[in-house]
Amino acid sequence: MAFTDKNAEPYSGQDLVRYIDKALKVSPPKSKVRNFSYKIIKRMFQPQLLDVQNIPSQPCLFVANHAMYAVDGPIIGLPMLAEQGRFIRALSDKFLWNPVNESLLLNQGVVIGHPEVCSALMDNGSDLIVFPGGAHEATKSADKKYQLLWKERYGFIRLAAKHGYTIVPTAIVGPEDFYDHLIEGGDIPDTLIGRALTLLGLINENTRSDLMGPIPLGLFRTLIPKPQKCYIQFGEPLDLSEYKGKQLTQEAMIPLRQQVADDINGMIALLLKARDKDRARSGRIRRLLTK
Repeated sequence: MAFTDKNAEPYSGQDLVRYIDKALKVSPPKSKVRNFSYKIIKRMFQPQLLDVQNIPSQPCLFVANHAMYAVDGPIIGLPMLAEQGRFIRALSDKFLWNPVNESLLLNQGVVIGHPEVCSALMDNGSDLIVFPGGAHEATKSADKKYQLLWKERYGFIRLAAKHGYTIVPTAIVGPEDFYDHLIEGGDIPDTLIGRALTLLGLINENTRSDLMGPIPLGLFRTLIPKPQKCYIQFGEPLDLSEYKGKQLTQEAMIPLRQQVADDINGMIALLLKARDKDRARSGRIRRLLTK
């Protein structure tokens, strides 16, 4: 299984071709459940889309920071669809995928972050969002909240340049405060839970260490997220149309990636200050629930 084996690939060969064809046929969801979910998110988390004028009219690649366990996906995806009419396809980690949940994930706009899948969607003119930190960033410890943990990943720059796509740096503040950390992921193997998972074979030498996330505590010490207000800010677009059809060297990609990261970090810093000011002005009950 991809969840336990870091070398596993859920799609290849003709199965990958089938998957891409299926992904291209997905249309924006219009179900009552989707609308209800948006209303709940709007009511509970009050997501604000800031500087939407920076979003180009043409399809683009949104590049964002990632929150614990990817809870930021619907926080940006649902408001963007409802308020901006943009159906953003979220690139996800391979460990999520199996035959049972394939259709469910695809119909929600999620796709596997495979280069061939991304290329096909870009050729099709789809809006995409990528969190370069992936699962590693989504399972980080509390002391690394709102930090970009991108390792040496340049794939999103390479693909955007090859297809002449515009990158929109995107900062998301709020979802990382939905949960406290009861136990950090790195400490789990030495706990009773970790030893039980090892005995069951769910943790072994092939297990991906970046999937060992913290045990979360939300509202009233449950798994319900705290009703934190959320902010999504869009930075100045980075137009890569001049590179279309080209394969960029590592040397050429380094400053481009750094520019995107610097833009996101700058926006995060300002949004955290705005959040603190808003929190001080919020009602007593909300302050208590988000403490």
